Amino acid sequence: MDKPSPRRDSLAGITVVDFTIVMSGPMCTRMMADAGADVIKIEAPDGDVVRQRPPQRGGISTYYASMNCGKRSVVLDLQTDAGRRLARELAVKADVVVENFRPGVMKRLGLDHDTLSRDNPRLVYASISGFGQTGPKAQTPAYAPVIHAASGYELAYSEYQRGSARPANNGIFIADVLGASHAFGAIQLALVERATSGLGQAIDVSLMDSVLGMLIYEMQAAQFPPERPRQVYEPVKASDGFVMVAAVTQKNLEVLFDVIGFPEGKTDPRFANVASKEAHWPALLELIEGWTRQRTGAECEAVLMKAGVPCSRYRTVGEAMADPQIVARGTMTSLGVGDDTFLVANAPYVLSATPTSARARLAGLGEHSVEVLQEKLDLSDSQIQELQGQGVLGKAAQ
Repeated sequence: MDKPSPRRDSLAGITVVDFTIVMSGPMCTRMMADAGADVIKIEAPDGDVVRQRPPQRGGISTYYASMNCGKRSVVLDLQTDAGRRLARELAVKADVVVENFRPGVMKRLGLDHDTLSRDNPRLVYASISGFGQTGPKAQTPAYAPVIHAASGYELAYSEYQRGSARPANNGIFIADVLGASHAFGAIQLALVERATSGLGQAIDVSLMDSVLGMLIYEMQAAQFPPERPRQVYEPVKASDGFVMVAAVTQKNLEVLFDVIGFPEGKTDPRFANVASKEAHWPALLELIEGWTRQRTGAECEAVLMKAGVPCSRYRTVGEAMADPQIVARGTMTSLGVGDDTFLVANAPYVLSATPTSARARLAGLGEHSVEVLQEKLDLSDSQIQELQGQGVLGKAAQ
């Protein structure tokens, strides 16, 4: 029996013009590149600012590469009439445009949805911003740390920390990653709907809305304050660090009591139900820690997981990347060549017939300017030379 022909990438044939910088937009468009879309990243003559940020490997920023692999780079100086004209011409031939500037910037450049959709009514146009395109804060500048503070996330997080009077520092940009993921999903919805209507639409993604929507319990507690604070699972000490033990169900808890040598806990009224367990939470943690602190984190994890009690020692990011489970699933992809390779994470979902993964292309600044302009806009060599002479394509393409 003949094997079925391999199916095309999920987004094969989709052209994306990417006007984004830093993180939320680039992460969104990288997910599209992973799925086979032709993502054309429009960069200023100086390039995306993240291109210069460490860590560096083989002369490139691996931080930048992890968010922009698989894309083609085109330099256009949008401060020039010719640069804006070329950007418009590329955009009206695209399926998708993604931008993450402050609201109003793209309109001033003549690259907003209303302008472009007049010439390309099938265009799906996604805008990612701190507070969204409408409302009294729409024009307010915002980066992820500001959104974390404004959304209530940081104070909600702090309330779960015992004895902490000051919000914690956080260098992990949750708002950007959430915004990127929501934008990616919304673009797919718009593309599916376009297949029926034949028309594109504008997408407005707010980082503020993205983070607030993540605070599911906290939003309800803000409206209907509970009688006592919510109890959360806390780190408990091991002999060489900390472990997380999350005996969520009553069955988990009963097994845990057997493992730690406290079988009477199964009939102890303090732990008979959720309400009494939460009322005696410090006592429960003390019992668990009395067992874990006599063992290494690895031993705690192995014994409890084998018994069916969810548990993990606290790993570094590097340790997690090398975990056999991560290796077995192919979660990481190696990019770069020779001795200058590095790992980036693939998308956290696996499609059986059209898998996605980070693409090997690591475009230099403006590396594809000539190629894309000739391919997409049919520009002649003389037209390219004229644009180069005017500096419209920056130094990289000259």
